[in-house]
Amino acid sequence: MLTDLRSHLDAFIAAADEGSFSAAGRRLGLTPAAVSKSVAQFEARMGLRLFQRSTRSLALTTDGERLYAQVRLPWGEIGEALADLRQGAGQPAGPLKVALAPMVGREYVLPMLDSFLQRYPDIVPDLHFDNRQVALVAEGFDVAVGGGIELTDGLISRELTPLRFVLVASPRYLEQHPLPRTPEDLVRHRGVMRRSLRTGRLIPWTLNNAEGRSGVAEVRPVLVLDDPEAMGRAAAAGLGLALMPSPHARPLVRSGDLVQVLPDWWGNGLPLSIYYASRRLLPTKVRVFVDHVVHEFKARGLAAHFMGV
Repeated sequence: MLTDLRSHLDAFIAAADEGSFSAAGRRLGLTPAAVSKSVAQFEARMGLRLFQRSTRSLALTTDGERLYAQVRLPWGEIGEALADLRQGAGQPAGPLKVALAPMVGREYVLPMLDSFLQRYPDIVPDLHFDNRQVALVAEGFDVAVGGGIELTDGLISRELTPLRFVLVASPRYLEQHPLPRTPEDLVRHRGVMRRSLRTGRLIPWTLNNAEGRSGVAEVRPVLVLDDPEAMGRAAAAGLGLALMPSPHARPLVRSGDLVQVLPDWWGNGLPLSIYYASRRLLPTKVRVFVDHVVHEFKARGLAAHFMGV
């Protein structure tokens, strides 16, 4: 009977996650009919209708939503704990779904994985590179690495490094426009602006210096983007000044495509952090990955890459 309950819960959660019996079947290695039958038996056993079915869609009922919210996370934790036990003490295993800011993932996290996989060969990182703030729990991610993810009651963050924004322009742009000497000079310049992914609004240029001065610099927007790499390319093409995260600006400054402007002034960004769900039973694979990334950021001295060019 316990085996039946386990298979029914697996089928129910997979169908709710995937939104179809076919996708749930592929995930569980079953036919769609087998998943549908298991869910129907579970509904009969519970005396509740958990899904609204049609030829084109599968949606949770109110009772189904309530049950899904209550069992999804603890059922996953139980499965992960059992998987850890099957692998033996200290041998975490299984897929690890990780959301990464694209540049941070490519340039900094990927080089850390060789030593991680040598130590934990049974963990399979499933990396998703996306320039947006993911809904970590709702989208089924184990870990996210980025900045500014909203900390709900169900999330924990560990800071990896502070982050600075630097002002840059192309040599060609500076040949055609007077070099700004103070933040007040920026009012006469064109700006490649960034749009907030969360609010859709332009992000103002708030500049700070070592003397503790701070203020919003005025600039004339000529282009609005939501991707820092695209901003760098636009600035390198001579379209205007850009206030960019330091790690995005660094390679373009080193190559000569961009020049830092007003080097004594900078913008403060939200720190780069690693995020994971707050759980009573944190899966071992999540804990060891988080600890590895935090350690590697310190051991490699990566804060310098995020604080200047």
